[in-house]
This record gives sequence, C-alpha cells and structure tokens, in this order.
Amino acid sequence: MSQYVVKFAKQGYICYTSHLDLLRLFKRSFKKAGIKLAYSQGFNPHPKMGFAQPLSLGYSSVAEYLEFETADKWNVSILKSLLEEQMPEGITIYSCEEYTEKKTMAARCDSAEYIIGIPMGKELDKTPDEILEAFLAQEEIMVPKRQKKSKKMKDVNIREKIRHLNAVTEGDNFILNAILDSGSESNLSPELLIQALTKFMGIETDRAEMNVMRTKLVFE
Repeated sequence: MSQYVVKFAKQGYICYTSHLDLLRLFKRSFKKAGIKLAYSQGFNPHPKMGFAQPLSLGYSSVAEYLEFETADKWNVSILKSLLEEQMPEGITIYSCEEYTEKKTMAARCDSAEYIIGIPMGKELDKTPDEILEAFLAQEEIMVPKRQKKSKKMKDVNIREKIRHLNAVTEGDNFILNAILDSGSESNLSPELLIQALTKFMGIETDRAEMNVMRTKLVFE
C-alpha cells in the first residue's frame, strides 16, 4: 500500500459540484486511469481516499487536497499525468506527491485562507481598515447557527475563530482576505463571517452575488 496526496484547483461551473459528487468523480477517474485504489476492510469496504477539508458548494478554490492510498506503488509524475487526462474542465491538477505523515491531512488541517468578494451597493463612510478594526474590536461576534443534532438555531460567538482579516475596495466591491479556523477541533465557515460582517457594515447585498475562493490550507 502506498499513500499520495494531490493538490488541485476547483474553478468555474464545477464549483457547483457537491463534495460527494466530487469524490465520485475522482473515484471514476482513478478507475478509468487504471489506478487501483486500496480499500478499507469490513462489511462495507470503501476506497481509501478523502479531502483534507471539504469545500462548500459554490466556492471555488486553488488549494484543494485529495489524500488517497493505492494498492501498488506509483511514480508520482505518472500518477499526476494519468489523473490530468481524466479531469473535466474546471479541475486543474497542480501536483502529486507521496504522503508520509502518520496523521491524515484532515486531522492536521489547522486554518484556511479565503478571498471574499462582496458587492457593496453603497459608498462606505469609513476605510476598509477602519471597518475591520471596529469589527474585530468587538468582544463577541454573535451569529445564529443551526445546530447539527437539534437542527435549532443558536447564537454562537465566532470572534476567537477569526485569525486575521484585511480588505480593499475595488470599484463597488469590498474584497476581503480572511484567515479562519479550519479543522476538526475548531472550524469557522466563511458563511457565518459574511453574515456577521455584512450586518455590521449595513450591507444588504444578495448572498448569490458574492464570491468566495479558498486560496490556502494550513497544516500542523
């Protein structure tokens, strides 16, 4: 058994492909390329593959990672070439490397960096730096979040999960760069940040008009 990790980009219309459908896409790609994956043991075996941090539907990214295990040992350059031949438009394979860490990439993931484009629909009365300074000066930043078990909405404080924010304006757009907790121990969805920040700024732009791109994942 040999372990590898592929870094890839997900851009264009394929960003509307769900996490599970993207897993199926890669699974079929491995099969078509003649790359035999290793499988788990037990009653319901499944291929040993998974994303470092699943990407929300509609987000684009230039920093996605797929970790997988093969039944045979491969040359990483050949693996990369074979996978590239199977990828649809919108998926770009950047690299393929052997993976030697004991922990999975998902377990090692610590934070993520995003670029968020928000059409403002109005002129700001303060600079982006002044807005973010005031936003982060709040002791608590409360946002309603649906709970997984009860399905009820509950206000949660996201302040400690925000690592860094900076922004610029380009025409009518507020371009936000955000570094947020992203891992199994602590995780903050950009959706909650967008909700809190637009409310703080008094922006009523339709969420469908905003763009989110993940530009980096940071590992332990």
